[in-house]
Amino acid sequence: MSEPQFGIFAQGTVAHYFLEFDLHRGAGLEALRELRQPAVSAGGVNLVVAFGPALWRRLAPAHAPKSLTPFTPVVAGDGRTAPATQHDVWLWINGSTPDVVFEHARAAAKTLEEAATLAAEQPCFVHRDSRDLTGFIDGTANPQLLDAPVVALVPRGQPGEDGSHVIAMRWVHDLEAFEALPVPEQERVFGRTKADSVELDEAHKPPTAHIARVEIHDPRGEELPIYRRSVPYGNVHEHGLYFVAFSADLQRYDIMLSRMFGTAPDGLHDHMTDFTRPVSGAYYFAPSLTLLHELVETGAISSRTPALASR
Repeated sequence: MSEPQFGIFAQGTVAHYFLEFDLHRGAGLEALRELRQPAVSAGGVNLVVAFGPALWRRLAPAHAPKSLTPFTPVVAGDGRTAPATQHDVWLWINGSTPDVVFEHARAAAKTLEEAATLAAEQPCFVHRDSRDLTGFIDGTANPQLLDAPVVALVPRGQPGEDGSHVIAMRWVHDLEAFEALPVPEQERVFGRTKADSVELDEAHKPPTAHIARVEIHDPRGEELPIYRRSVPYGNVHEHGLYFVAFSADLQRYDIMLSRMFGTAPDGLHDHMTDFTRPVSGAYYFAPSLTLLHELVETGAISSRTPALASR
């Protein structure tokens, strides 16, 4: 029986750090041996390791879900875009304090420096009671912890079982424009009340409201949820949301983005995209902890494994 990477579901951490790497040509991933223990949990810090689709198919073709593909840019008819910034390896480090998380992030980058180039990094934080910087609570409709594995993990018996499809996107907010709206109008943009995160009724929730666009269903009308782990980031000049989610099926992200950017059949777009824009976008696969351990121990991840750039 396999076990997932526990850090996907770790709760209560307030400091987060995301790292993305591009492998050097000809380099191996034996350095991941040094990341093995923190992937469980060590010193109050959790680490999740994920791989770009092309690299994962090269490392473990028998364990790659059929739907696993690189992030594809989304271009709306009105010019709004979601760019692709696909890399090879993605690390998510989270813990109880920024200093300890920073130390672990720096150590992880040092561990991988001979095999890979650090392509992007983003420190993040939990804002108030898990609110986005717009002031709205993020992830109110997330599945409860006992249900989260069903939503986030590839079902057993399928390629990549107990692994998870990851979406990672950095969004930059225009808070001045959003905050210039009266609160009732902000709530119509988001689809929930600002103070207590109560979903607006159908009479008051526009079809372009954020939560109306990101709630997706299959042809039978059954909801296709994802497990969100997004956190805010930024400084005084640039700030926003580092959107992270885990799903049993990558196609849920494609459907969600098409509904957000107006490329779905109904042509409507998420009104929140008038106040925030993505500047990065990538898909990764976070294999089960059991499989990751097996690959390292058997040498499948070793100096003999050729690097395969995702770009």
